[in-house]
Amino acid sequence: MTAQSAAISETDLHGYVDGGLAQERRGEVETFLSGNPPEQARVRAYQEQNRILHAFFDPVLAEPIPAKWQTLARRWPFPAKAVATALAWIIVGGILGWFLRGEITSRSAKDVDFARQAALAHTVYTPEVRHPVEVTAEQEEHLVNWLSKRLGGKLRVPHLIDLGYELVGGRLLPGDQGPVAQFMYQEPSGKRLTLYVKTDPSSERETAFRYSQQGKVAVFYWLDRRLSYALSGEMPKDELLRVANVIYQRLNP
Repeated sequence: MTAQSAAISETDLHGYVDGGLAQERRGEVETFLSGNPPEQARVRAYQEQNRILHAFFDPVLAEPIPAKWQTLARRWPFPAKAVATALAWIIVGGILGWFLRGEITSRSAKDVDFARQAALAHTVYTPEVRHPVEVTAEQEEHLVNWLSKRLGGKLRVPHLIDLGYELVGGRLLPGDQGPVAQFMYQEPSGKRLTLYVKTDPSSERETAFRYSQQGKVAVFYWLDRRLSYALSGEMPKDELLRVANVIYQRLNP
C-alpha cells in the first residue's frame, strides 16, 4: 500500500460515492482512483447500487402525503414525510437485499471456483518443459485469433517483457460452461505466471481484484465486462498484485 492509498480511507470512498466530500478532498480521491483500477471498479459498483436504490425510491418523495397522514403530521413533533421516506428506504433496502442475496451468494461461489480452476490449470501445465503450451508465442497472432474464436469474444494478450516476463504461448482448456484460454509467461529464472480467461456473456459489469490462495499458488481474479481473468503464480501476494495491476491497465488503455 502506498502512502497515497493509505491516506484515502473507506470513509472517503463512501463520501465520494454519496457526494459528501469537499471539492479539494474529492479531487484527491479522484487522483487516487485514477491510479487504482480495483478501487475504481469497487466505487463504480457502489455508484450503481445507489442508482438502483434511487430508481426505486425517489418517486416516493414526489407523492402527495395522504390526508390521514397530514392530520397525524400536525400532531407529531417531527415531520411525517421524513419518517415515511426513511421507512420506505429501509423497507426497499431490505427487499432489494433479500432478492439479491441468492445472486450474490451464487456469484461468490462461482468466483471462488473460477480461482480454484485457474490455480489447478497453473499447477498442471507450468511444470511442463517440452509442451507447456499448445501454440507458442512465435505464432501469437494465430493464437489470439484461434482462442478468440473458440471463446466467442475478442481476446488481447498483454505483454509483460518490461516486468521480466516473456510470453511463452497459450492453450485451450475445458471450463464448466465452455472453453477457457490459458496464456503462460516466463521470466529468465524459469518462474512462470499464467493468465486464465473465460467469457461471461451474461455480464456487463466489472469487479475489483479478489485474492485466493490455493496451496502454493496465489491467484488474483477479476471480471472485466464480458471476460473473467485469473492471474496465477507461486509468489508473494504483493508481487502478484503488481503484475495484475499492470495487466488490467494494459487491457484497459
